[in-house]
Amino acid sequence: MSARDVMAVARRITALTGAGVSAASGVARFRFDAEPFLASARVRREVWLSWLDDPLWTAEPNAAHRALAGLQRVGRVRSVLTQNVDGLHQRAGSSVLELHGSMARAVCASCGDVSAMRDVLARVRAGDVPPDCAVCGGVLRPAAVAFGEPVPDDVLRAARTAALDCDVMLVVGSSLTVEPAAGLVPLAARAGAAVVICTLDPTPYDSVAAAVVRAPAEEALPELAAVPVVATGPVRTWGDPSTW
Repeated sequence: MSARDVMAVARRITALTGAGVSAASGVARFRFDAEPFLASARVRREVWLSWLDDPLWTAEPNAAHRALAGLQRVGRVRSVLTQNVDGLHQRAGSSVLELHGSMARAVCASCGDVSAMRDVLARVRAGDVPPDCAVCGGVLRPAAVAFGEPVPDDVLRAARTAALDCDVMLVVGSSLTVEPAAGLVPLAARAGAAVVICTLDPTPYDSVAAAVVRAPAEEALPELAAVPVVATGPVRTWGDPSTW
């Protein structure tokens, strides 16, 4: 079965996206190591200064982001689960569950106060390095899941629900090597969803996929999104009792 064949019957899609979906926008994979960051003011100073000119702040959504947003607008994509922290899906018009948080916000590691990242970066540009929490003086950090940190329980529960509530799991630009996000793919497959994986390189879960596409996301997604639906009748999913 080809990816086009799967998309022709896909009416209740859950999309899982990774760094590859944003590659054409010039955004690299985000990696943040919390332990040295929280332990050392010197490390925090170096990291905050390095973030000032990150391409993330000026990146624009590409054709892959827009294709998924279009599928969501017409109701074919029910959920977009992303491992990315760049906010490009949202800027393209998608409603997104951020598995690994967001670089659009900063949070105090002590009191939990949340600030807009653009405001914190403005302080850094003005010489306030490293910036501390304006409320309690604690350490400010990105509101993104750092390397080795767990995905919040409520986010993971919502992601698993979405994986069970689809007829197609569409994986775009994820290496599927980072858990627990990668585990959503076999979960969806066991629940009866057809899996389509669109990545440049092989993944550990290619064997459970109904179709694999080896092409850049910005090329493959618009083509797949344009496939007309030919399926009719009710859509039933394991995760939605109303469809049983």
